[in-house]
Amino acid sequence: MAMSKIKKGDDVIVITGKDKGKRGTVLEVKDDRVMVENINMVKKHTKANPAAGESGGIIDKEMPLDVSNVALFNPATNKADRVGFKTLEDGRKVRYFKSNDEIVDV
Repeated sequence: MAMSKIKKGDDVIVITGKDKGKRGTVLEVKDDRVMVENINMVKKHTKANPAAGESGGIIDKEMPLDVSNVALFNPATNKADRVGFKTLEDGRKVRYFKSNDEIVDV
């Protein structure tokens, strides 16, 4: 499996759509979709399930975004940045920011 440019726990910024400009942490990555904390919130109408102890009503929940709609946040420049891969001398494959060649993975 290819190494993903965006991983769980990354700080990302939304680059398009209704939440453009917002920042958040990636909660999960599945196929080509990412779930970002407090981004792409929707109101879900849920029916009460007394057996499971769930109360009904309208809940706010995150929905996945396409991975192309988010970019990794670069703390050095305080902007969204593109990511590339390179192999270090010790053979490790790491992600790096294209704007300033700084390594993302610690």
